[in-house]
Amino acid sequence: MSAQPEREIWFLTGSQGLYGDDTLAQVAEQSREISAMLSEGLRTRARIVWKPVLTDAAAIRRACVEANAADHCVGLIAWMHTFSPAKMWIAGLDALTKPLLHLHTQANRQLPWSTIDMDFMNLNQAAHGDREFGYVQSRLGVARKTVAGHVSDPGVVRRIDAWARAACGRAELATLKLARFGDNMRDVAVTEGDKVEAQLRLGVSVNTYGVNDLVAVVDAVDEAAVTSLVERYEDEYRIAPELRAGGERHDSLRYAARIEAGLRAFLEDGGFRAFTTNFEDLGGLRQLPGLAVQRLMADGYGFGGEGDWKTSLLLRTLKVASEGLSGGTSFMEDYTYHLVPGEELILGAHMLEVCPTIAAGTPSCEIHPLGIGGREDPVRLVFDAEPGPAVVVGLADMGDRFRLVANTVDVVQAPQPLPKLPVARAVWRPDPDLTTSTESWLTAGAPHHTVLTSALGTEELEDLAEMLHVELAVIDSDTTVRGFTRELRWNQAYHRLAQGL
Repeated sequence: MSAQPEREIWFLTGSQGLYGDDTLAQVAEQSREISAMLSEGLRTRARIVWKPVLTDAAAIRRACVEANAADHCVGLIAWMHTFSPAKMWIAGLDALTKPLLHLHTQANRQLPWSTIDMDFMNLNQAAHGDREFGYVQSRLGVARKTVAGHVSDPGVVRRIDAWARAACGRAELATLKLARFGDNMRDVAVTEGDKVEAQLRLGVSVNTYGVNDLVAVVDAVDEAAVTSLVERYEDEYRIAPELRAGGERHDSLRYAARIEAGLRAFLEDGGFRAFTTNFEDLGGLRQLPGLAVQRLMADGYGFGGEGDWKTSLLLRTLKVASEGLSGGTSFMEDYTYHLVPGEELILGAHMLEVCPTIAAGTPSCEIHPLGIGGREDPVRLVFDAEPGPAVVVGLADMGDRFRLVANTVDVVQAPQPLPKLPVARAVWRPDPDLTTSTESWLTAGAPHHTVLTSALGTEELEDLAEMLHVELAVIDSDTTVRGFTRELRWNQAYHRLAQGL
């Protein structure tokens, strides 16, 4: 995938001219220090950029408009170091379209009890100024995240980092191009959706290409490029004997490499960072893309099976949001259940396309028959998912809005080996239990295709939903079906009213 542009988060500080130049110089110095501390603590790849202290309405509006126009700026952090009369912020906040975080902090962590005087009080009054700022944000209905505490506190930094990651994901969506090879699976409802509304609300551009447009690129791949990829496979995976050089199925591995090289070239040439395939529409492809899709996901591409562009764009968004974190993020599907009382589990998988970033250990590269698609046996990576906490997320088009549904889960080892299931898979225990989880998921109308992430938590999803003005329903350890159903009804009323305001 081509390198992404550097992302920035602008750090704005509010004050006013009432305090004089000496005080404003102190404000600027302390603001730089807070910005630097925050920059050192964040794990996101977005860079914190300090901006000069803002003391009048014209400068504030100019900063907000410039942020809107700066493609590399993914969001703003605002802190009222002293008392910044909030009427000065009305025009700027009203014009702002980038995500906003209100940081309620102060330069000093503890008060100098024995020396504190009125000069100190006048300088360090974020407790005063941020309340003024909070009021005007609420008065204007500005969507934002508010974080209170000193930036030396790891908990404060963690919450800001979650917001920053969501802001990066939101910025990715705003320019995302997604290629669909063929349409969605016939007669399936949940993979349908309004692509025009998706571009209006989310920013993503979704367009369809004939599968044979891809086939032409695949067929033109140079043999040397195929050989180079096969050598990489041998270095990175445990290759089944029949796929190795001299093996009876080695040509199938070479064709899988040809698909990867061609698909990668098509996506890079078109500037696409997400895509879909469909086993019902393979054109001149000899195999359903399996290994190629898995490796492209591992490199950060979004993917959805059977033409599911909503899951594809969600996967790419969460890939960007999780950059630099441990854990993985993958296309997934709830496939079947283990319903023994007290031992209930969900087995997640797909035909072929599960991302190896969630693998426990080195994947095995294998070839096996596939009962659908009507093509040659496809090559794929086979592995079990790494155990640990994760979140399963789905995106559905509800007609008048998009709805995100998330379920916190614990990925576990399968109770027994799975020697006859030659696909990548994950086994998990959903919160709060399987019955409540599945009944809530079904009540929400959430999809069967999902994204499984062990890198992100619900806080990043909450921040992302707020930035996108998208509904989010979370199923976690506190969920009851009754309460969740009420929440969905309240959400429906709120979002319909909000659209009319």
